[in-house]
Amino acid sequence: MRIVFAGTPEVALPSLAALAASDHELVGVVTRPDAPAGRGRRLVASPVAQAAEELGVPVLKPEHPRDADFQAALRDLAPDACPVVAYGALLPQPALDIPAHGWINLHFSLLPAWRGAAPVQRAVWAGDEITGATTFRIVKALDAGPTFGVVTERVRPTDTSGDLLGRLAEAGAPLLVATLDGIESGEVEARPQPGDGLSLAPKISVEEAQVDWTEPAQAVDRRVRACTPAPGAWTTLAGERVKLGPVQPDPEVSAAPGELVVSKNAVHIGTGSHAVRLGELKAFGKKQMAAADWARGVRLDPGARFGA
Repeated sequence: MRIVFAGTPEVALPSLAALAASDHELVGVVTRPDAPAGRGRRLVASPVAQAAEELGVPVLKPEHPRDADFQAALRDLAPDACPVVAYGALLPQPALDIPAHGWINLHFSLLPAWRGAAPVQRAVWAGDEITGATTFRIVKALDAGPTFGVVTERVRPTDTSGDLLGRLAEAGAPLLVATLDGIESGEVEARPQPGDGLSLAPKISVEEAQVDWTEPAQAVDRRVRACTPAPGAWTTLAGERVKLGPVQPDPEVSAAPGELVVSKNAVHIGTGSHAVRLGELKAFGKKQMAAADWARGVRLDPGARFGA
């Protein structure tokens, strides 16, 4: 089939590479416009745009897919199907109607669980033991279209959302290719999503990423891992924000919620149950560093607490 791939961030690259190497004809790529990045806020092309240019594939960067010029350009490419991975913009019905077989999305959850922008983060935060990826045909309603296939993946006890998303991106790429193969051959049929098991996965806000030290250690651990690497879990110390890396629950240490317990080689923080051991942090204006190194270089008042 003639295909036009839509995607933007790095997580979409395994699928783009797999599609480019498949028997399908990759005739174009759709991605978000160049965005400011770095200290100089220089405009930088998305990871997908950069990869497509290396492949020599035409790249479309509409401000919004409702733009008439974009839709005309897409029609000119005459795609049979448009596979999608983390494109980042809502598709209007006129754009959805262009490819004969529709837009086929690779979504990183077992639908109908975790419909929305942050399925992996929400799965980690909820303590799910199993998650996966699903291919489905995009319809107007959010992540509600009929599904084609799934792969499953175990959520490991120490997984951050970044760890888990990386594995799902790799496992989902061959699923997306196989789905397109099956659509072309007629061997794969889209089926409506089940009516039960629906949950939503809205984007995690910076406010949600603030750690609540009165929660039990397990909940603190899940929140931090879910928010790693983005938007980044954080707390405050003496009124200044501190960004936190993953923590490790330690039932052998007790402390009041938010209280810092500093030893020679470790920093523990009290929660609503037992303490957690902090791995790395990034204080305001500083580089990210090991918690023990940070503690040796900063003067902590007796009884110092995060979030106080």
